[in-house]
Amino acid sequence: MAGWVPLPLSTSSECSAVQLTLVGVGPGNPELLTVAAVRALEAADVIAHPIAHEGAEGMALAIASRWLRPDQRCLPLLFPMVAEAEPRIAAWRAAADALVDEVRAGKRVVLLCEGDVSLFATGSYVQLALRRRHPDVPFALIPGIPSVCAAAAAAVEGSHDIPLAFQQEGLLIRPCPDTEAEFTALLDSARRTSTVLGLLKVGQRWSWVRAALEQAGLLDQALFAQRVGWPDQWVAPARAVPDDLKPYFSLLLVRQIWPEVLP
Repeated sequence: MAGWVPLPLSTSSECSAVQLTLVGVGPGNPELLTVAAVRALEAADVIAHPIAHEGAEGMALAIASRWLRPDQRCLPLLFPMVAEAEPRIAAWRAAADALVDEVRAGKRVVLLCEGDVSLFATGSYVQLALRRRHPDVPFALIPGIPSVCAAAAAAVEGSHDIPLAFQQEGLLIRPCPDTEAEFTALLDSARRTSTVLGLLKVGQRWSWVRAALEQAGLLDQALFAQRVGWPDQWVAPARAVPDDLKPYFSLLLVRQIWPEVLP
């Protein structure tokens, strides 16, 4: 492309000079942290992590705990799970300020983010708050394995093959629609465009989601995954999941079309 100039890659010395790093820790299994994530944790003085309420440990900290040392200080950051905008905005700004306070005190700081740091992540809001409130403080991002990728990999253990995307196919990752009509329309659109769906936060919607999949003849083409990466992980075809289940950390992979040319 005319006029396009590739950005230079950061050198190891430049990366080590950054004192604040937002780290994606993956979906649950501590073995799925990247080498870069583990190295960032090893180098940190302060491990910041999100919590939903006072006294909670937080899932990101639980995932990363295997790689932490007793001498590292943990810094819980409160991110309330509320619908109102003001408390959430205040929490993002307070988190950015707290992280920068540690950096200005000479500490090397990591903020843990469950999954990937840029995909449906609290870290993304903190990233923007850092940029707007403290533009002089450099920071780095280390990506993590998203739950949809972990679910597709875990499915192989049960002899279920659901590649997320072949050549020329699309992949749509989004929260599950709130209504059956929206869900059915999404299935229709995905089929027409050869798009695989990775639907997060199925949860309380499962009873009507399962019914819609059955009506569309997709119970054997959809893969249900709950608590991917955790010891009680469950990955199964949608047909095997009862309709009265009310899962929390759950997602759905739906592949309706397969390429004509396959092994």
